[in-house]
Amino acid sequence: MQAPGLKARMRLLPLLLCGMLGASWAYVPRPVAAQDTDTVRDTDAARDAGADSDSVQDANADVSPSSASACRPGAKPAARNAIGASPDRAPLGGCDPQSAGAARAGMLASSTGFAPLPAQTQTQTEAARAVSPQAESASSTSITALRIHGTRAVDVVAEGEVELQRDALTLTADRLTYHEPSDEVVAEGNVRLRHGSKSEMSGSSATLVVGERTGEFQSPEYSITRTRPAFEEGDPPRVVTGGGKADLLRLEGENQYRAKNATWSTCPAPNPSWYIRTGELELDYDREIGVARDSTVVFKDVPLFWVPWAEFPLVGQRHSGLLPPTIGSSNKTGMDLTVPYYWNIAPNYDFTLAPRYMSRRGLQLGMEARYLGARHSGTVRAEYLPHDNVSGQERSLGSLQHQQWLTPALYGSLDLNGVSDDEYFEDLSSRVSLASKVNLLREARLMYVGGGWWNASAMAQSYQTLSTDPANALVTPYRRLPQLTLNAVRPGEFGNPGAGFPGLDFAWQSEFVRFTHPRDDHVDATRLIAYPQVSMPLQWSGFYITPKFGLHYSRYDLDRDRSAPGMRDAITRSVPILSIDSGLTFERDASLFGRDYVQTLEPRLYYLRAAYRRQDDIPRFDTSSYDFSFAQIFNENLYTGGDRVADANQLTAAVTSRLIDPTSGAERLRVLLGQRFYFKDQGVTLNYLGDPGMIETPRTSRRADMLAGISGQVSRNSSVESLWQYNPRDYQTERYTATWRYNPGHARAFNISYRYTRDILRDVDASGQWPLWGKWYGVARLTHSLKDDRLTEMIGGLEYDGGCWVMRVVAHRFATREDEVTTASFLQLELNDFTSIGNNPVNLIKRSVPGYGKINEPGAGRVFED
Repeated sequence: MQAPGLKARMRLLPLLLCGMLGASWAYVPRPVAAQDTDTVRDTDAARDAGADSDSVQDANADVSPSSASACRPGAKPAARNAIGASPDRAPLGGCDPQSAGAARAGMLASSTGFAPLPAQTQTQTEAARAVSPQAESASSTSITALRIHGTRAVDVVAEGEVELQRDALTLTADRLTYHEPSDEVVAEGNVRLRHGSKSEMSGSSATLVVGERTGEFQSPEYSITRTRPAFEEGDPPRVVTGGGKADLLRLEGENQYRAKNATWSTCPAPNPSWYIRTGELELDYDREIGVARDSTVVFKDVPLFWVPWAEFPLVGQRHSGLLPPTIGSSNKTGMDLTVPYYWNIAPNYDFTLAPRYMSRRGLQLGMEARYLGARHSGTVRAEYLPHDNVSGQERSLGSLQHQQWLTPALYGSLDLNGVSDDEYFEDLSSRVSLASKVNLLREARLMYVGGGWWNASAMAQSYQTLSTDPANALVTPYRRLPQLTLNAVRPGEFGNPGAGFPGLDFAWQSEFVRFTHPRDDHVDATRLIAYPQVSMPLQWSGFYITPKFGLHYSRYDLDRDRSAPGMRDAITRSVPILSIDSGLTFERDASLFGRDYVQTLEPRLYYLRAAYRRQDDIPRFDTSSYDFSFAQIFNENLYTGGDRVADANQLTAAVTSRLIDPTSGAERLRVLLGQRFYFKDQGVTLNYLGDPGMIETPRTSRRADMLAGISGQVSRNSSVESLWQYNPRDYQTERYTATWRYNPGHARAFNISYRYTRDILRDVDASGQWPLWGKWYGVARLTHSLKDDRLTEMIGGLEYDGGCWVMRVVAHRFATREDEVTTASFLQLELNDFTSIGNNPVNLIKRSVPGYGKINEPGAGRVFED
């Protein structure tokens, strides 16, 4: 029944609504049982007024459609009465207040793109909602237009600025017909379909089943947006938009599209720099895969290549199919072309087959398989060249990396690598990181980590040594067949923190290893090491002291020639080691260049005492000297490995001063100075009685080299780092390095460094990346040996950022031997979020130019890259 007073308010509507141009229609399905008998229209009276029977309003309508022309001066009453309510409610002049108010309610419910209604109209709209509460339903279909007519529950025809909306889907057109029983829409003229921010399509006409998201678009332009996950941890997700044009676009359900004579690109419309032109295009946004048939990749209106069938990623994810070819050249391989095929077997398995043609060498076949499980992962690689046209030999490579958790506490790994000959990488690789490989690891390892305070491991290890210079043949490292270790740490034993006694820290390091060598002139041996240690860390505010004592025990059983004079076959060595480490920390407020800092002064003293034991008849199985540095001068031993335990009676003194930002706590500058003082001559050296000559001269001075260093951020965009090693005995600099880096923003970096090692090295290294002009960027690195007066490495390249594509041209030259160099060139066209064509130089530049910024994210083109 009609609410009291409602009819009186309705009769005021002509004064409020006449002259307004828009009309709207909103539909919410209403159960028959919910009909109000007072709202049933008199259809016979409507026919008597001259209405066409096809335009009679359904008696079950919640909101009556209305024509904007009915509220204009001079509107025909007969037309208004035909679509409006019963004649007794139709005012003179042809403006039906109830139907017009209901129409405005529909406009308010779907007012996207319309100006707010006047306050009086909004008040009347609330009254209309009181009549039709179902209009608030979230799944309603709302239509607004300048003119609407039709039959309720059958057909509705809307003309002029038509907008249909259901949930996140919005359809606009010049003319629209909605068939309610089939939920089908036929739209004509300037048709545009939007689904939130996910997709947008426009064309001359379209047919659409709204709920099923199926239909057809004639001559459409389309744009579909999705979010791509980050490739690397810490990177933000990236929004990827792809689109194009077609003669016909079929919608085959949500996220499914099929197009005829279509284009697709991630470049912005209407004139993309690149696109794929296809006879038939399928876009599956559930799998995020596109399928193109009879397709051509076009760049700057120039066709690059044609493929009969291809799959490609819609948001840059993995997919099966032919990858774009990589093309390059070098003086070792000649023209170098690889056409890889990628097979995405499963989300955790894939396989790449990479035929490679080298104009100088011949045809090589490469493959890579990767796998990932809940407890295991790995990579298998292989390369095979049946006949090298230059060397005349068969050449091959094999590699396996596997990691697996056998139990929650037991971890195993395999790292197996091998090549057919010593010159393999030097001849067949254009990357310095591979061409400089010397020892290829072959290792199997088991680790147990479930002991809490202790862990154990077992390992078998050997190497393949690549010795490319016969005049200076390299010696293969010893094999470990096997090596067993047991290590433990127990902090705070016998402690009583309440009484001020922190307790003792116990540590245990032990090893059993069998050393063998492929050459008969090297001694095989078995070595056992056990090193128990105990320390007592004592700390107070601004001061600490840590006394420590340990006993380094080792036993060797050597398989050597008994005729060697002065050599022992069984050697036992016990070296007691005592150390005391102590330090102070002072702080004060400081001001420098108008900024406030906290300045620290941190002196440190480290005393070490280790007994001398004879070791010159022990071969060097895995031992060499540490590099002299600030970390090493506080180390117990001068040597790596276990074959030499240096004797010591020495004191190391150092001081560090830092400038700290009091707001962020970041360290802005650090200055270090340190020196070691000896109280006895050196007894243990690397020298071995079985080797001719002397490798290390015993030290007799009382002072070691002095170390000084400075590092920090000298300004917002630049930093410096320098280390100086000075020999006070000879008054000479033993080593010096200085580096300055300037990085004012993304893709803007400049680095220069000077490196000096007495009698060995003296070179200058400059590198950088910088915008040149427009969208061009330059990247370069030059390493010049001042000692030999020659370039040891050179990289020069240009990059162009086309917005949705990047072009890179890079040349690389590096020395492989004293009188031999390798040169390589890279040309890459990267089509953003689609693929890349050519040889990818990004990893080379990143390794060579500190601070290098990718002017876009690297695309496809990964083929066995390190």
